[in-house]
Amino acid sequence: MKTERQRHLSTAEERRETVLRTAIGAFAARGYFGTTTTEVAKAAGISQAYVYRLFPNKESLFTAVVDHCFVRVRAALEGGAAEAKGSTPEVVLAAMGDAYARLISDNDLMLVQLHAQAAAVSESAIREAVRAGYARTVEYVRGASGGSEQQIQEFFAIGMLCHLIVSLHVDEVDAPWTRTLAAGITHY
Repeated sequence: MKTERQRHLSTAEERRETVLRTAIGAFAARGYFGTTTTEVAKAAGISQAYVYRLFPNKESLFTAVVDHCFVRVRAALEGGAAEAKGSTPEVVLAAMGDAYARLISDNDLMLVQLHAQAAAVSESAIREAVRAGYARTVEYVRGASGGSEQQIQEFFAIGMLCHLIVSLHVDEVDAPWTRTLAAGITHY
C-alpha cells in the first residue's frame, strides 16, 4: 500500500493538470467566449475528444481553470502571510497584498480572473465558481490577517485597482490620472 508521499498522479490526473495549465494561457488570450476546446487541446498536445473525457464541456473546463487560479491566489496569499514581518492586520495585509501584486505580474492569471468576472455576468456556472473562489479567499484573508470588515474590503478593492493598473499598463503613461490611480499601489 502506497503512502500519501509515494502516491503518483495517474496519467489522467497528469493530463488534467496539463490541460488546466495550458487552458489558462488559452483563456487568458481570448477569454471564455473566444476560446474553443480545440484550441486548448491543440495547445496541450491532446485531442479534443480527450479534453472532453477530462471535462464534460467548455464551461466545466473554464470553471476548473477559475478554481485553479483561485488556488494559486490562495497559495500566494499564504506565502505573503508567512513572510509578514509582524502580526498586526496592517502588516499581514500589506505582505499578502505584495504577494498578490507579484502573482498578477503573471498576466495570464490576471487575465483569466478578468475574463471570469466578465463571463460571470451572463454565465451562472462561472458566476458560481467566481463567487465560491472569492468566498474562500475573503474568509482566508479575514482569518489570516485578523483584519476588520473595512480592512478586508479595502484589501480586495485595492486588488481590483491593481488589476486595472496592470491591465492598462499605467506605468507607461505619465499623466495626472495614472499617477492618481497608481499612487501608493505596488505593482510589478
